[in-house]
Amino acid sequence: MKKPIFKRIILKLSGEALQGKLGYGIDAVVTRSIARRIKEVYGLGVEIALVIGGGNIFRGSTAENEGMDRSTADYMGMLATVINGMALQDALEKEGVFTRVMSAIEMHEVAEPYIRRRAIRHLEKKRVVIFVGGTGNPYFTTDTTAALRAIEIGAEAILKATKVDGVYSADPMKVKNAKKFKKLKYIDVIKRNLKVMDATAISLCMDNNLPIIVFDLFKKGNIKRIILGEDIGSVVGGKD
Repeated sequence: MKKPIFKRIILKLSGEALQGKLGYGIDAVVTRSIARRIKEVYGLGVEIALVIGGGNIFRGSTAENEGMDRSTADYMGMLATVINGMALQDALEKEGVFTRVMSAIEMHEVAEPYIRRRAIRHLEKKRVVIFVGGTGNPYFTTDTTAALRAIEIGAEAILKATKVDGVYSADPMKVKNAKKFKKLKYIDVIKRNLKVMDATAISLCMDNNLPIIVFDLFKKGNIKRIILGEDIGSVVGGKD
């Protein structure tokens, strides 16, 4: 049997991943399905941390465009990620996976405060750690949170879950001739404005040589296949 090529990873999920076909909120069936896919990797002995967005509940950038103060909108978005993190925790624990939710915004009744050494200790004890509350600061996305936390905890890669099977030159759902990239340099993502992650997140990964693997979350078994070294999706950065 193949062995995992990573010991510790960050899985970045968008909030929209939890909404399924509802178009908003949290679809319990979809959330449970994602939990089962994470459990597959957990069963291989890989240390897993999750970063979840909040766009299925509240999107700060949209609220800002409608006239809301940017800081207020961003804090509201951070609170939405806490709700999503709790939903994922519940789904994972129903699958028998031990978890901890760690928030950059303190709310002791529902989540532990984020402390780097404690997070690493949870991972070493084979608990899945769910990072919520963003970085705790406005003006930073959950993509940047994923890059920052990955560097802090010594993750070997970020697995960026999307609705498509990799990085394309344009949105493949809108542009028929969009070209898929199997391998990209960090600087190419920034120059081409490819929207893999925001520029701050890409720069953090580039400065720390942290690879980003972009893949289709909804194709069953993809997370496990990546962990076992199969050529899935698109890779940004990493070793040549």
